[in-house]
Amino acid sequence: MNNFARCLTRLLGCLAILLTLTAVAQSHQYEWRNVRVGGGGFSPGIIFSTAEEGLAYLRTDIGGVYRWERKSKAWLPLQDAIAQSNYFGIESIAPDPRDPNVVYVAAGMYRREPAAILRSSNRGDTWDIVPVPFRMGGTEDGRGLGERLAIDPNDTSILYFGSRHDGLQRSTDRGKTWSKVTSFPHAGRGMRVDAPTNAGISFVIFDSRSGAPGTRSRTLYVGVADPVEKHLFVSVDAGASWHTVEDQPAAKWLPVQAQLDSRGILFVTYATSIGPNGILDGAVFRFDTRTNEWRDITPDKSAAKPPGGYMGVSLDRRRPGALVVATVNRWEPGDTIWRTRDDGEHWTSLREISDRDVSSTPFLTWDETRAEFGHWMSGVAIDPFDSTHIAYTTGATVYAARELTNADAGKRLLWHPWVEGVEETAIIALTSPPLGPPLLSGFGDISGFVHDRLDRSPSTMHLHPAFTNTVFLDYAGRAPNMIVRGGRARLPRGADRNEAITLAWSSDFGRTWSPLKVPAQESQRSDVNGDTPIAVSADGATFVAMTPMPMFTRDRGATWQRAEGLPRGLRAIADRDEASRFYALDFVERRILLSSDGAASFTTLATSGLPQDTQATYSTNPERPHPLLATPGRAGELWFVGAEGLYRSSNAGSTFAHVPSDVRVIALGFGKSPPNRTHPTLFAIGTRGELLAIWRSDDEGRTWVRINDEAHEYGRRFRVITGDPRVYGRVYVGTDGRGIVYGNLVTRDL
Repeated sequence: MNNFARCLTRLLGCLAILLTLTAVAQSHQYEWRNVRVGGGGFSPGIIFSTAEEGLAYLRTDIGGVYRWERKSKAWLPLQDAIAQSNYFGIESIAPDPRDPNVVYVAAGMYRREPAAILRSSNRGDTWDIVPVPFRMGGTEDGRGLGERLAIDPNDTSILYFGSRHDGLQRSTDRGKTWSKVTSFPHAGRGMRVDAPTNAGISFVIFDSRSGAPGTRSRTLYVGVADPVEKHLFVSVDAGASWHTVEDQPAAKWLPVQAQLDSRGILFVTYATSIGPNGILDGAVFRFDTRTNEWRDITPDKSAAKPPGGYMGVSLDRRRPGALVVATVNRWEPGDTIWRTRDDGEHWTSLREISDRDVSSTPFLTWDETRAEFGHWMSGVAIDPFDSTHIAYTTGATVYAARELTNADAGKRLLWHPWVEGVEETAIIALTSPPLGPPLLSGFGDISGFVHDRLDRSPSTMHLHPAFTNTVFLDYAGRAPNMIVRGGRARLPRGADRNEAITLAWSSDFGRTWSPLKVPAQESQRSDVNGDTPIAVSADGATFVAMTPMPMFTRDRGATWQRAEGLPRGLRAIADRDEASRFYALDFVERRILLSSDGAASFTTLATSGLPQDTQATYSTNPERPHPLLATPGRAGELWFVGAEGLYRSSNAGSTFAHVPSDVRVIALGFGKSPPNRTHPTLFAIGTRGELLAIWRSDDEGRTWVRINDEAHEYGRRFRVITGDPRVYGRVYVGTDGRGIVYGNLVTRDL
């Protein structure tokens, strides 16, 4: 080969390396999707549009608003581009009754945080956000009341909102500005963060017959669910003045929902408290606004009726006198939906004649023979364009049926989960092992899953033992089929809490589980609260449970021994490659404790390089990611996520070095190494300046690129993060309300 050929070969080689490095450095565009589970959380209300067939909206208490897309047959999340966390708790939704493109949302999760009215002229594809001074409680008690937000069907520039704390609010410019209706008799009880929430105004209803298109409606009905003497008010002069409705039910009954039919009949559901829990009794009343006549039409008036009240109500808009109401907090024998076709003279309970097909979301059975009919059923809706189509919401899913009239013929009803596209869950733990399923998860309320496929609701739920919350997940670094988990036990009602099992292990990637029970300490069990961290050695042989006196087992829980030298309150983590090593960080003394004998004993290292204020990262909340992590596949490498920055040890915790960067890491995860590099990619939840985002580093934490964009903010409600060890660039993020989202790096030909 001549000199020219050699030079050309070297030049081409350098160019290839440069292109590879450029691809690594510049490929930052991501595609974001949900890991599919299907529903999973509480949706307080479902609202069909009366302006267009097939258009519906779903409001959730922590996951924002969804719109049903009839063409794609899926729910579309509408707030992923919103960065304000508190706007993901939805107090109320009002689709415009004339223009199907217009919709309004009252958004505010907690009363201590900002609230807003969201306005859209394109069905929620984009929003005009109007911050408001009155606070909301979209995930507080009383979130099933409503609807609080209402549009005048005759003059759609006029909106009313019934607030929890500040009385009745009105807008005359399509929600752009708001002012308090000072003439309304109930001014509100004021807001106190340190006191139970107020219910305030539970619903606002216009009587469309009292106006004409272009001329505002003159008659409005407003319900108040605070504990006051009178609960129902009416205005007949377009809100200028108000008076109480005569002969209304006794003050003990709180009006929670209502609907007015085309004849002028107002149907109101009542409960003894605002729920969703703690409701002991309830009633349903019918008020004829033409004659001012009240009638008690409560479906079950028997002396032996179970405790619980009523909340959801929906009218069949095509058949006057036909309606449904839903019970709430009726735990035994369970909630139901009652249906009548004759103004409440006769009722049929749908629960006993219903079946559920949950094959698309199998977790709903909780390993029982069939899924429950539902609980927290605050939302029920009959399609205004189709009397056979009905849906109702629960604390875990949305059910729909297409054969409501079967109930009239004595036939059975078949319900299916109506949650395609809905992911409304809080994620506590994630892990992605190098073999087996790509992801395992720990959820709040619904335990967690083995995700063999990311696009399908998992067939395998963490059961036997069953947890409500799975808080801890760990796999053995060199034997990833070995999984341990810990969390809060799911106990039957009335069960002895001292018998709770909160720890478990699996040898088949979490598909089947065996319980773990730590012996009693100081005369009582200490692992029953669901806050006991657990770790597994790199070879899967040793489990360490961080009970008050830390214990370890090498025989799958048959016997336990004290982890000598490991003080109370510290949490051990396993080296990902060296089976004999465990580490623990003493936040107060700023030191690392090391075990080199499989957790039998721990010694204190003369650690140097840790920041002065390690205690700033200490938290008693078991659901917060632990700040000390071991790197997969690299013996002795540790990372500490400190309040003052990111720190790394390459010598089993003897020394730490600060890794300078402009991103303050809050939570850290590891993924597959970048091309032509050996160290795992780092992923982080963190801040750059005021920007909270998802970040990736391909150079061991020195530089970071933001990988989520302005279309994928998810309220910045990020809780936990991990990378995929098998797919470069893939990251999994557990959110508080939008389930698990994952990002795939978009590759381009250069």
